[in-house]
Amino acid sequence: MDFYVIVFESTHHTIAASRFFKDKNYKFDVIPTPRMVTNNCGLAVKFGEEDLEKVKESIKESDIKIKGIYKIQKVGDERTASQIM
Repeated sequence: MDFYVIVFESTHHTIAASRFFKDKNYKFDVIPTPRMVTNNCGLAVKFGEEDLEKVKESIKESDIKIKGIYKIQKVGDERTASQIM
């Protein structure tokens, strides 16, 4: 199953964004940042394709600082990450 993750500048930004998304009643999970995205330790916000457009719009309209949004796909036996924003 494909999904999306938002990577942030710091854990503090991840927590602030998760509060923001919770207030908007978005469906998401806070997960460890996938290694195929970055080797840095940290947290990311995971969400489904059905919420992609509203998440992107919310980020543009807010002061949330992100490193990027990535699509995580399973290709064969491996997962790959593609930056989309």
